[in-house]
Parts: sequence; C-alpha cells; structure tokens
Amino acid sequence: MSRFLSLAEARSVRPNGWLDTIIKGDCVAALDALPDQSVDVIFADPPYNLQLGGTLHRPDQSLVDAVDDEWDQFASFEAYDAFTRAWLLACRRVLKPNGTIWVIGSYHNIFRVGATLQDLNFWILNDVVWRKTNPMPNFKGRRFQNAHETMIWASRDPKAKGYTFNYDAMKAANDDVQMRSDWLFPICSGGERLKDADGKKIHPTQKPEALLARVIMASTKPGDIVLDPFFGSGTTGAVAKRLGRHFVGIEREQDYIDAALARIDAVEPLGKQTLTVLSGKKAEPRVAFNTLIESGLIAPGTVLTDARRRYSAIVRADGTLASGSDAGSIHRLGAKVQGLDACNGWTFWHYADGKELKPIDALRAVVRSDMAKLD
Repeated sequence: MSRFLSLAEARSVRPNGWLDTIIKGDCVAALDALPDQSVDVIFADPPYNLQLGGTLHRPDQSLVDAVDDEWDQFASFEAYDAFTRAWLLACRRVLKPNGTIWVIGSYHNIFRVGATLQDLNFWILNDVVWRKTNPMPNFKGRRFQNAHETMIWASRDPKAKGYTFNYDAMKAANDDVQMRSDWLFPICSGGERLKDADGKKIHPTQKPEALLARVIMASTKPGDIVLDPFFGSGTTGAVAKRLGRHFVGIEREQDYIDAALARIDAVEPLGKQTLTVLSGKKAEPRVAFNTLIESGLIAPGTVLTDARRRYSAIVRADGTLASGSDAGSIHRLGAKVQGLDACNGWTFWHYADGKELKPIDALRAVVRSDMAKLD
C-alpha cells in the first residue's frame, strides 16, 4: 500500500523511508525534509499562474471548466517569480549532481520558469514541445488555438556529466530514427481522466501517462528515484511504479492525495525483463587497455595481430603497443601500421585463443561484465 507522510513524519523517517510516498505540505517546506542530492530526476508541473480575467463560456454558453483553483493564483508576476525561485532552489539541493529536471508549462509561465532556471545555473538540455492531438478550442476566436505545452529539460549545472539519456532506446522506439523534440500525444481524457462521484474532473491539469512514460523512459534507469514536487493526481507516481522506478511526491491538497494513493495502489509494476533499457556503446563504462593488463586478462609480451595476421605488435607493460620502431596506444599504433588517420584498436587488434583469433574487445567485455556485478 502506498502512503503519505506529514512534514514531521517525513523529517523523522529512517533513511530512504520517504521513498514511494506522498509528503503532504507546501512544496518548499517538504523539499527541505529530503536529504541533499537524493533524487535522480525531477518532473515538475508547477502552477500556470493563468491570471484569468473571468469565466469562460463555449459558443452554446456552457461554462468551461478552466483552471481557477486557489493554488494557481498569485498576486503578481513578482510573487510568482519569487515562488519559482524558491522551489527551484529547493529542487537543486535534493537533485544528484548527475540528475536532471523536467518542468512543463504553458505560455503563461514557462518562459519565466526558463529564465529562473538559467539564473540559478541549471543548464538547459532541450525544450520539448508536447503537441496535443485534441487541444481545447479557442472559444472566443481572437487568438490561435493553444495546441501545445513546453517542457524544459535541464541538468543541475553546466558542467554536469553522466546524466541519463537513453538515446539508443529512444531511437529504437522511434523506428531507428533519432527521437525529435516535438512529441504528439492526446490530452488526458476518457477512462484515464480521474473523476469524482459527480463525474467532475478531480484535477484540472492531469497529464497523460504516455507523456510521463516517455520522460521517465528517456531520462531514468530502473530503480532511480523520480521526484514530483507538484504531485496532483499522481501521474508521475503511477508511471514510475509501473516502470520500476521509485517516486516521491509532494502535494498539499488532501483530495488529490487520496485520489493519487488509490490510483498508484492499483498499478502493477512491469517485470524486470520488460524494463531492461536498450543501450549502445556510448552508454557502456569506459575501460582503458591498461585495465586488461592489470586484470591479468592479457600479459605484457603478448603478440597481437590484425584479423588477417598482416600486422603484429607486442603488448608493453605500460599499456602501449610496439611494432618495430613504432609505439603507441592500441588506436594510434593500429592507425600507424595501416597508414590511416584513425583506427578503433579494440576491433583491429586480435589475440590468440588457442587456434582462434579474437578481438581484444572481447576482453574488454569481460571487464565490463565484472564491473556490472559490483554495481
């Protein structure tokens, strides 16, 4: 069973006792209850600050169920900017150095949020446009139809390295073409839309699970912790649980918390095999040739050749190769003996395994396998 914590409980639970919970309270105060550098990814859907001037009606004079809740109302742009700075600073503290943050918004707020992100030294990686297949019409006919929202994806700082981007999985899912930054999804409707006993929407800005699934699949690994400081009806938690990630949500409205808890409890996580993320060479840990020597997989003095035995080189104790009067790294010497500008030494040089020649890349795979066992 999922559960929610009060602020006091969140501050006093054992280490990681806040995982897979909803913390009830103001987002900044609740974020202060979390440890430093404790979450991998943040998905934030903050108030839009719509500044509505009055009620909105359809052409048949029926009332549009717009976002007019108290939590979306601010006294001024200055007040909204101060709020944005406060919660982003709190998010920055709990985000791991290699973590990333997603913020979604409309034209009312996303540009102000983006400027604050940059002011606080976050580094914007992408802006992603969510194009809606079924957007709400512009009933007054005085503007273009608002058919998209914008997501900003940013790393913790400009020098952050090692953040997760499952490039190969995204490309494979997109018919082996690079995933673009414009995503086409319908708005949340039908059976996915949570409603109360009277048939009214429980939350006015509930996001579609397909949108969160792509965000989480693109930028996290199974077992990662996803934080949502504006948890609402719990879309982030439901998708995270299904995809084998941990979640922590922050929400101040009890009605939303109750709906989110029931929703998440009904989710069945996918199996481990289903959740395995496709990765390519870029995602694999770097292994130096010298590691093979230090691991005893190849000994100094070993003679390496190319696959057709046209060229040969001797492994030296310092991790370089020598061929006649030439010496260098596996890549540099491979290029030198062939008269080329570049060479992938891992696939060019081979070692003898009995009567069979195998690329030294096979030994690198052994090292990577041993590294994975230690994780």
